[in-house]
Amino acid sequence: MLILMKSDSSQKERKAVCKHIEKLGFKPHPIPGEHNCAIGITGNDGPINESEFLPLSGVVKCIRVTSPYKLAGRDFNPKGTKVKVGSVTFGEGHFVNIAGPCSVESEEQTLRIAKAVKEHGAHVLRGGAFKPRTSPYSFQGLGLEGLKILKKASLEFDIPIITEAIDFESLSMVAEYADIIQIGARNMQNFALLQEVGRINKAVVLKRGISATLEEWLSSAEYIMQNGNNKVILCERGIRSFDKYTRNLLDLSAVPSIKTLSHLPVIVDPSHGTGRKELISPMAKGSLAVGAHGIMVEVHDKPREALSDGYQALLPAEFAKLSGEVFQMSQSLSDM
Repeated sequence: MLILMKSDSSQKERKAVCKHIEKLGFKPHPIPGEHNCAIGITGNDGPINESEFLPLSGVVKCIRVTSPYKLAGRDFNPKGTKVKVGSVTFGEGHFVNIAGPCSVESEEQTLRIAKAVKEHGAHVLRGGAFKPRTSPYSFQGLGLEGLKILKKASLEFDIPIITEAIDFESLSMVAEYADIIQIGARNMQNFALLQEVGRINKAVVLKRGISATLEEWLSSAEYIMQNGNNKVILCERGIRSFDKYTRNLLDLSAVPSIKTLSHLPVIVDPSHGTGRKELISPMAKGSLAVGAHGIMVEVHDKPREALSDGYQALLPAEFAKLSGEVFQMSQSLSDM
């Protein structure tokens, strides 16, 4: 259930509603808006009688929420959520450019690429310190050393960083060093990990699983939000297909679909989504055209020497061209 409060309701009235929810054995989720406030309820197994709340001071009406993803659903914030990370904003009216190497390979490599992507329009630096790989013999990342290198790049070039956590141990380290926690496709339904992420007050990018439905994806976001973290950003990164021409099938239809179902910001990863560098630019532009709030692309200045995914990384000059084209396109769309 979603309880709508009057626009001029006081903090005392809102707290009273939250206390009543807790008294009933449920969990309140205040959702402040620009001009009003709503309070969501979770923890109930069945419908709640509206008469429990309508008599309370400051309450306008109660709305039943029947979807399994109550907090992530559009009803909870029809105007859409904005997630702020420093000076960067994810959400409607903003387009965030995330770029960097697939893996942190060395301090020299990371600083070199960080400098290039920042100069060419990246708002956030990406880089993997912990790498969950299909083969146990592939490069697994530098771990804590990689996080320290990313942090140095962040401070030197004044750019926030995003990196992936793959388990409880890495999560505690990533939360300490990174500005945005990434939960990869392989862990989209690692519910214990998602619940722990929900207890951390830090932005999180939740990638869609390789075979996940939209409902499963949003239900995973619900695990994070139900534990207190509302700073969730969804990322479409391609789903498994029978066609082997591309690494994955990048589902751009998921972007407007998810925006209909959910209030959360959504970005697109055309690098993992296609696995072919010649497709990154058109799919990045397509992401903007269908309403995505940002893109995440891989950039490497020596892709043939890359320890992971070099074949799908853009050169800095190619990223600069894409970044400029996307910026012009976003300006044109905002003027329409």
